[in-house]
Amino acid sequence: MIAVVGLVVIALSTLLGPRLGVAAPLLLVVIGVGASLLPVFDGVLIEPEWILEGLLPPLLYSAAVSMPPMNFRREFGAISGLSVVLVVGTSLLLGLFFMLVLPDLGFAWGVALGAIISPTDAVATSIVKRSPVSTRVVALLDGESLLNDATALVLLRTAILATASAFSFWGALGTFAYSVIVAVVVGGLVGALNLAGRQRVSDPTVNTVLSFTVPFLASIPAELLNGSGLVAAVVAGLVTGVRAPRELSPQSRLSDAQNWRTVELVLEGIVFLTMGLQIESIVRDVIRDHDSVGIALVAAGGALALTVLIRAAFVAPLLYLLSQRARRGSKRQDWLQSLQENMQSEDGMQTTRDMISARSRRAPTERDVARFRTRVTRALADMDFFLKQPLGWRDGAVVVWAGMRGAITVAAAQTLPEDAPQRPLLILVAFIVALASLLIQGGTMGALVSALTRDAGPSEEDRAEREAEQVRIIELLRDAGATIPEVERDDQAPRTEQFNAATGYRLAVLEAQRTAILDARDDGTFAAELLENTLDDLDASQIAIEMRSTHVN
Repeated sequence: MIAVVGLVVIALSTLLGPRLGVAAPLLLVVIGVGASLLPVFDGVLIEPEWILEGLLPPLLYSAAVSMPPMNFRREFGAISGLSVVLVVGTSLLLGLFFMLVLPDLGFAWGVALGAIISPTDAVATSIVKRSPVSTRVVALLDGESLLNDATALVLLRTAILATASAFSFWGALGTFAYSVIVAVVVGGLVGALNLAGRQRVSDPTVNTVLSFTVPFLASIPAELLNGSGLVAAVVAGLVTGVRAPRELSPQSRLSDAQNWRTVELVLEGIVFLTMGLQIESIVRDVIRDHDSVGIALVAAGGALALTVLIRAAFVAPLLYLLSQRARRGSKRQDWLQSLQENMQSEDGMQTTRDMISARSRRAPTERDVARFRTRVTRALADMDFFLKQPLGWRDGAVVVWAGMRGAITVAAAQTLPEDAPQRPLLILVAFIVALASLLIQGGTMGALVSALTRDAGPSEEDRAEREAEQVRIIELLRDAGATIPEVERDDQAPRTEQFNAATGYRLAVLEAQRTAILDARDDGTFAAELLENTLDDLDASQIAIEMRSTHVN
């Protein structure tokens, strides 16, 4: 009965939240807090492993699959800074703060609590995606929330070890590197094997069922090898997202997309509901040990303010560095443009071969030349993208305010060992930070974005550029389709044969057009969202043709 009620509450919150002007996750947290006061939920305690190992791997995997790979590649430097440097810096500074505010805690345990609070939540940032923000902002926040969990959890383990006087800086660095390398290898291998196996399964329903196992097939072995299971699930998702359009049928990918959206809705709802349900038991434990929750409120309020200030102090120079990179790239743009144009002629190709030979100190192969041409094309596309879509102070404000904490913070806090000093208090501090972050930052995100984008909507120049890109995509599709020779019509052949021949031709054209679009996606020559829409149109056309062919035959 509780499960049925929970599903109904999740569905109703998703429907009613937008009408009430409240994000559905926030509504679910509030409902969970209210439900925790009911006798039926008295003393409820959710095992943290259910969140960290049961719910988060599929959620992170799904988010990684749907993330445009081109955007992730372009913003990887900034994402790495947000997910590693910012997390470490925030954890250390919060460690100092907690050492001063919470009596007899110590620096190591303060850093442990700081590591728990530092990572932003992938589920929480879903609130931002519902707002009309820049695609670059979404890419930064998505990438950060996908990767910063590994940094925080490894730092948490390291801080706990430091409480036993076994801390070593180089040992901690080695542990972190090992955890990430193992996760990348396992996740990449599982992602590749996933596609290799599933492309042999023709039934879309069975294919989707198999996809539900992928995040766990990646995360469980990685954890057993002392790697980061969450990062392994993310890497498997990235590999799947990049290669699936080339290796899986449109029917399988459509089934995946529809069913995974349902899974995301249910799992996200469970995450936010369980956050609220645990508040009553946590508060009761703190009152038992400290007679009040005042000290937890003070510590949590200060910690939340610090996370925002530290994030702002990091994002401001990060945006400056990104703008400087764009300026430096613009200086090389003319040279790369001329190099690309020269490669169209035989003399220019010879110059290119000489350049490659001078760098590699060997005669270049055709594959070397093709890779060099691809690098030049991508570099030009990246420079053009960064110059046309700079990140300004409005985007920076959104990135800062969107750094919400959520279920990962609550679940990680509950993994603190039983002998941790003032353990119930530390858990409550983490919970209050996560809850206040969701309610305050998440609750005001829509108003902030509206205020910042009121006078910063797309200009006529932006609309013209988008229309020009759409025209270029249409031309690319036409040129790709022209590479497939038309089938000669034979009026004497049976009508079924004529139909099958025409169907085969149309499917071959669609496959050539899909390949051209995917090559353009990898090169970054068009906006990611336009290419995704075009791929969806091609998939819909292929599915319709195959369905008609099935009925005829």
